[in-house]
Amino acid sequence: MKDVFIYDALRTPRAKGRPAKDTKPGGALSNIAPHQLVADLIKALEARNQTLSNHVRRLSLGCVGQVGPQGGHIALVSRLASSLRDDVAVRTLNNYCVSGLSAIFDAALWSQSGQDGLALAGGVESLSHVGFLADKASYYNDPNLIKNLRWAPPVMGAELIATQEGFSKSDLDALTLTSHQRAHTAWEKGFYARSVMPVKGPDGDKLISRDALIRADLTLEKLTSIPPAFAAQGAMGYDAMMLSEYPELEKIEHVHSIANCPGMADGAALILLGTKEAGQAAGLEPRARIIDFIETADNPVLQLTAGFKAMEELQAKHGLKPGHIDRYEFMEAFAAVPLKFQRDYGVDPNKVNVNGGHLAMGHPMGATGAILLASLLCELESSKTQTGMVVAQAGGGIGAAILIERIN
Repeated sequence: MKDVFIYDALRTPRAKGRPAKDTKPGGALSNIAPHQLVADLIKALEARNQTLSNHVRRLSLGCVGQVGPQGGHIALVSRLASSLRDDVAVRTLNNYCVSGLSAIFDAALWSQSGQDGLALAGGVESLSHVGFLADKASYYNDPNLIKNLRWAPPVMGAELIATQEGFSKSDLDALTLTSHQRAHTAWEKGFYARSVMPVKGPDGDKLISRDALIRADLTLEKLTSIPPAFAAQGAMGYDAMMLSEYPELEKIEHVHSIANCPGMADGAALILLGTKEAGQAAGLEPRARIIDFIETADNPVLQLTAGFKAMEELQAKHGLKPGHIDRYEFMEAFAAVPLKFQRDYGVDPNKVNVNGGHLAMGHPMGATGAILLASLLCELESSKTQTGMVVAQAGGGIGAAILIERIN
């Protein structure tokens, strides 16, 4: 199989995923169509890589809420809205919150198979336009299906993990504060300048240039004052379902507050990738090589441990231990999950999410995997370190991980 290289990576800022309502304004991107975010990224990547439009042959996009403005094949709509050629093959996929990584894997496999040309891969999600669970799947609210399929909202998995691990709300608050502090510092130091494209409106005015959900003034005192938020949801039958699977537990401890969850966000991200030959034909120099990647599945009730499984399998395949990796971008899918990562694997905290994470900057679900990879690429270059890994997980027991190495 051919090696696949990353030639560029770019994302939008993450805006509050909130539509305008009554007298309250929406998030900064709430009036921009999701496909337009992707088209704008393509335009910006073309400006950075002058011959790009003549060499891209595939566009793969992850998107979770594939209804309304994100329905009808968002990858196709995005290509039609961009300057990409009509013969660029397109694919839209939904793998919940690892969709962005799955789209990158799809494009990498396409490249490995010997196809000519470069690929653009990533994802988009506008929670201002399409709310969480807006596709109204039958098992979201059907009590019988919830029981039979063992389904629960992903935050219930986080509460179950916190219960099993004995995490307190103060444990979650401390990690949440670190995420915000690191994100604020990274933006102040200009870390994200190369990987984030400011978004302009139709009139050319700049709408947003940096992630909007970071709270620079956040303190432990403020976090302590925000109460746990999900006990009532657990009482709707989800606690009972989880306890039936884990009878050794007396009850589910509900410790996550809203602040301990990644904020709903709008955003998009794209990775430019391809073989060495495809990059040379376009006159591009690679920034990193994709060593390997994997998708996994795990316990659908515990839900958010499949990322650990992906990481372990990928490291075992290449004879690596967690400490061998120079940098991690670990998806902060609720505070209990990265806290478990820290506790179980003993990785140096200065190697993990060193520029902040989703708890601070938000979670545009279909774009998340590509956002994490873009951040990892820039961090390897900034720190002049060599190997990095993205670890991601999603509701229902879905996981993914990718391992890369810096070229220059």
